[in-house]
Amino acid sequence: MSPLKRQVLIITVICAAIMELIDTSIVNVALSYMSGNLGSTLEDTAWVITSYAIANVIIIPMTSFLSTKLGRRNYYIGSIILFTICSFMCGNASGISELVLFRFLQGLGGGALLSVSAAVVYEQFPKEKIGTASALFGIGVFIGPTIGPTLGGYITENFSWPWIFYINIPIGIAAATSCYFLLAEPTVKAKAGGIDWTGIILLTIGIGSLQTVLERGQAEDWFAKGYILALTIIAVISLTAFVLWELHTPNPVVDLRVLKSKSLSVAAILTFITGVGMFTSIFLTPVIAQRLLGFTPTETGLLLLPGAIIAVFALIFTGKILQSGVSPVIVILVGFISFIFFNWSMSQISLDTSASYITTRLIFRAVGMALLTVPLSSLAVSSLPAKDMPQGTALNNMMRQLGGSFGISAITTYSTRRTASHRVDLISNITAGNPQVTERVNRFTSYFQHKGIGLLDAHQKAIKMVDVTVVKQSTLLSYIDSYMLIGLLFALALPLLLLVMKRKAGPPKLVLNDH
Repeated sequence: MSPLKRQVLIITVICAAIMELIDTSIVNVALSYMSGNLGSTLEDTAWVITSYAIANVIIIPMTSFLSTKLGRRNYYIGSIILFTICSFMCGNASGISELVLFRFLQGLGGGALLSVSAAVVYEQFPKEKIGTASALFGIGVFIGPTIGPTLGGYITENFSWPWIFYINIPIGIAAATSCYFLLAEPTVKAKAGGIDWTGIILLTIGIGSLQTVLERGQAEDWFAKGYILALTIIAVISLTAFVLWELHTPNPVVDLRVLKSKSLSVAAILTFITGVGMFTSIFLTPVIAQRLLGFTPTETGLLLLPGAIIAVFALIFTGKILQSGVSPVIVILVGFISFIFFNWSMSQISLDTSASYITTRLIFRAVGMALLTVPLSSLAVSSLPAKDMPQGTALNNMMRQLGGSFGISAITTYSTRRTASHRVDLISNITAGNPQVTERVNRFTSYFQHKGIGLLDAHQKAIKMVDVTVVKQSTLLSYIDSYMLIGLLFALALPLLLLVMKRKAGPPKLVLNDH
């Protein structure tokens, strides 16, 4: 392949990965619009996000098997076509059930756009330049979820929600056409064995059940709902049986034996933690901006944009300094410190925090994630033979997605409970004998009286305003606690990271292995 064609292919598969990852977050800011337009409750509309995530996590670990069985070129192009068609059908949906169905199918097509794209990018570079490959692919991994809310907010406000799906159509057509002419089968192929139907069924049931529990648990008050408890039991049994089966069957749908590589095993754990931080921070910040600070969806999206732009350069810079011999320990250490600082600084916010404060802090988040994405992606595949790279990449990507789902679920539960706790503490101080409370009520009462409202009604409205203030303040305090918890998780993971990275021996190279 000529250098020009090689560059076009790399750009194509990265754009496909970005498109897939954008769709993980682009609908978040449009749920209320969808709910009103389709005549469904917000709770039912949330399945638009859940169904996509479930399909993604189910299919990602199976991509290596499907690529081998169907041929990577056929599977990848077919996945792009499926994703594109389902994008059109999502935008054209007339009811919530139809939309959820096509979002699930869209997620099945999107799985290949992440894992196979990564494998294709890695193949275009020799082993000693794997850092450059990781940096290029890392752009997609980071930029996709980050610009999703920005793009979704702009489209929803200025056009209509179906266009958040329609924009995928020209990109999908261009990507499928480019891959038809440029994408070839890998030079080193894994041997295609029989179809592991048992593994496929166990994986689908197990991951599907687990993802549903993680996505819907908080909304359904966890085990208070019988189906959440049932799905939890099913997930534990199915996934345990899946692991045991895959380790003993000769042709597994997911070759868990690649986890014998210490580099991949450690990278998977650290990637899970990175996924927790990446997705929870991108979940918490827009919620605070819109619900507490009063920003519009477009303004909220713009908060993330400077960090996303800087992250592109940080990713490229990271690849180059790793290639030049800088120790990955130093890069990852700086990345963790940057992300810990982001969480600490966000724990200092108030209801008067400015947009510029949040934007500058999000830059630290962006740089931190950029500095972690490249060395961890490199670590995941560094000691694997070429034939196992797709499987290793798929498992690592699955851990990132699971980390995001687990993190959002955990942080939603934690913040909800902390909100209730802070509300109780704040209300205990609101008494008739508290001069600050009396002054606040009198001020609100006077304000409403000046608006022409009678004394009794003005006083009742003043009481409600105090309650609204308590709700806002208790919610803010719970989010502050959440940022602190995420920062603590990264701090606790830091010694493990350093211990593992010190295993690298020999001259400073990017290639990390177990020897």
